[in-house]
Amino acid sequence: MPVAAAARTLASTYGVSVRQARRYLEQAMAAGRLEVPESSVVFTVKLPESLAGRIRALAHESDRAISAVVAQALAEFLQRDAPEGRPGR
Repeated sequence: MPVAAAARTLASTYGVSVRQARRYLEQAMAAGRLEVPESSVVFTVKLPESLAGRIRALAHESDRAISAVVAQALAEFLQRDAPEGRPGR
């Protein structure tokens, strides 16, 4: 299947943009099989300006999206505070 058609199929099946689906395909072709992450939702929070600045800087330094940095930090926090034997949610 051509990459463009596969990207459209992935985008419609998993609710991601065609552009993001193409990135997943390119990564999969380079590294083998990849999991398609669940779809994202907008979640607005207010943060102190200094903390937001630190997050932006870290995202820039690590060449990641701000959302990716925040999602990783929250997932690690929830996992750390999860009761024994229960995955963080």
